[in-house]
Amino acid sequence: MKKEDVSVSMLWPIRKSIVTRGYDWEEFCTKAGIEGGLLSQTEARIEAGRFEQIVQAAADFTEDHAFGLHQGQAMNLADLGVLGYVMLHSETIGEALAAYQKYNYVVCSQYNAKLEYADGHALIHLVLNHSAQGGFSRHCIEDMAVSLVQIMLQLSGKPIKIMGVNFSHERQAAEEEYMAALGVSPQFKQEGNGLAFNVEVLDYPVLGADTRLLGVFKTIAEEVRLKLTQGAVLSSRLREWILSCMPSYFPTLQDAAREMKLSARTLQARLKDEQTTYNRLANEVRRELAIRHLAQPEHTVAEIAYLLHFSEPSSFHAAFKKWTGTAPGEYRQQLFA
Repeated sequence: MKKEDVSVSMLWPIRKSIVTRGYDWEEFCTKAGIEGGLLSQTEARIEAGRFEQIVQAAADFTEDHAFGLHQGQAMNLADLGVLGYVMLHSETIGEALAAYQKYNYVVCSQYNAKLEYADGHALIHLVLNHSAQGGFSRHCIEDMAVSLVQIMLQLSGKPIKIMGVNFSHERQAAEEEYMAALGVSPQFKQEGNGLAFNVEVLDYPVLGADTRLLGVFKTIAEEVRLKLTQGAVLSSRLREWILSCMPSYFPTLQDAAREMKLSARTLQARLKDEQTTYNRLANEVRRELAIRHLAQPEHTVAEIAYLLHFSEPSSFHAAFKKWTGTAPGEYRQQLFA
């Protein structure tokens, strides 16, 4: 199983923070055990657990209990490399966040953000990739949350009112630090990590977006992503492949086996080793696409059923209610209430 890792480029924002605060970078590298010349290895990757240790070392070195929050406030889209440029040229905030979810692997394969909708709100869930070991790093997850707010602000040029923030860890910094970074006081020791905001933010246009440049940067990001995910767990690769097949067709187990160059029996056995099944992965993709389509008014519920390759709307209705506990029509009404 491939270990989760982080691009070495993510050390640059830490270096920038250390130096601008008046500290000596070389001294920090010595204390944190960072090898000399590591930053010059532009394609290097750092094991995720090691990167989290470096972030904690930076917080200790600067004696900053809110290091993650401050890193998030200081983030710049250029810090994300090609991912940042894909987002910079996306048409809307919603499309930029979708690009973040798809290509964040290029920057960091440990954490990701998943976008959902509920009660007229957009919810960004901050999650660990399922192959990752251990729990969340407090500074890293707080950095990620604040960075996403800064990204939306920088892309749209509009204030982003955050309605609520949840963190699974305990409060470690002063409340005013969280208020300054997020605009709200988070709820701590929750089951998950994430933030909520008005769904209309997703339609905010991205300032200066260029469709031609978007195509260029997407091509680069896709090449890097595919190169990195070749060693990823089978279920992750398979899920992305199923998603790419829709809505052209809904692939069968046999289709998947041919694509993965395995027999159907071997594919099932390897998925079982990863504690999942082909049907479960396929249904997860359908559920994700159903939620996306229901958030867009141009398709009727019946049309969405056929886009997802259900034999009839009633089958989609039953499946969606099983997934979410709500009928698709009711779910859409809640979104636009």
